[in-house]
Amino acid sequence: MKKALIWVLAFVITASSAVYQRLTGPTYPTKGLVNFAGLTIKFKLPRSAENVDHARVVINLGDSAPADLQGFLEFRRHKTNHPWNILAMKREGQKLIGYLPKQPAAGKLEYYVHLVKDSQETSLTGDKPVIIRFKGPVPKLLLLAHVLVIFLAMLFSTQAGLTALINQEGYTNLVKWTAVLMFIGGFILGPLIQKFAFGVFWSGFPLGKDLTDTKTLVAMLAWIAALASGRKTQPKRGWVIGASIITLAVFLVPHSLFGSELKW
Repeated sequence: MKKALIWVLAFVITASSAVYQRLTGPTYPTKGLVNFAGLTIKFKLPRSAENVDHARVVINLGDSAPADLQGFLEFRRHKTNHPWNILAMKREGQKLIGYLPKQPAAGKLEYYVHLVKDSQETSLTGDKPVIIRFKGPVPKLLLLAHVLVIFLAMLFSTQAGLTALINQEGYTNLVKWTAVLMFIGGFILGPLIQKFAFGVFWSGFPLGKDLTDTKTLVAMLAWIAALASGRKTQPKRGWVIGASIITLAVFLVPHSLFGSELKW
């Protein structure tokens, strides 16, 4: 019974950290609402797009939006002094639809969405532009396998740490499974996804600043150390608990932070 409760607790911790990482990442859509021309408009602006086509931006205005309410996209390449481009969004019923031109893999644009009616004008995100990064298409099965294996690695990591924390026997196999899953997910499937999406296998330390790759390396090294602490016996409890805490900490870092970025 105690083992089952630990598994449930490990799953809750792992799932919560995965959701937090996803929602706080720089590729998660920017959401908000703005009051304009007597309307309360909810919006969701993309921050990631595949470069097989232009990035579609849609604003739902609501049923009572006046026919003369217009929208404009203002954009330029991120981290440049290039002049801003302005494109009119197309009105389709109660929606405004615009397209940001596709960019090479890892290329970024910064953009605003402006609403205009008569002499009134507003930016949905105020003075802060939205940053969108383009990527190459990744096979869905590969992406699903990567997500599943990394989730299992985090789950086994948390379970091993909790089991060692209460000094319960049986965490040796958990440590081994964590290390194996971390290696498969982070150093086989992960680099393949990076290659499809951004044209490189690895962009973390020491080759780049991608925190997703770097944090995977840190977690892997932590579990190698935990395994090494028990070469002739079971791994030391302190090393296992430490590796579990390190893994949880590094995977709380938002996904894709300081990720691959094309230098214009």
